[in-house]
Amino acid sequence: MYAHTVDIPLPFDQAIEKLKSALTAAKMGVVSEVDVQAILKAKIDHDIPPYRLIGVCAPGVAKVVVESEPDAGSLLPCGCCVYETSPGNTRIALQDPGVIAKIADNAAITEAMTVAQGHLANVISNLKA
Repeated sequence: MYAHTVDIPLPFDQAIEKLKSALTAAKMGVVSEVDVQAILKAKIDHDIPPYRLIGVCAPGVAKVVVESEPDAGSLLPCGCCVYETSPGNTRIALQDPGVIAKIADNAAITEAMTVAQGHLANVISNLKA
């Protein structure tokens, strides 16, 4: 699988705040945020429910990746999407760092992605709490 998913019984905006808090607690952070709903409306006049893409990164992990193989920076940050599955219920899908490890095929990056997996395990645990 390419993502770890968590369904939480919170409205969209509250789920994003809970995600950001869980990331901070796990020594990770948000480096980018894209409002897909707004972009689709503005660019092609298409309406969808709230949908956000969030770039997630742990600075120490990113450091190892870009120093080990500069072109592997194109695999960063780890992607995350957030969307409501029904009113008051939100799904968070966090990219599996193992996917980056397989693509990169580099021992240092694989080790860094193992660290990232540990960080994400903490995020997922906090989201489920």
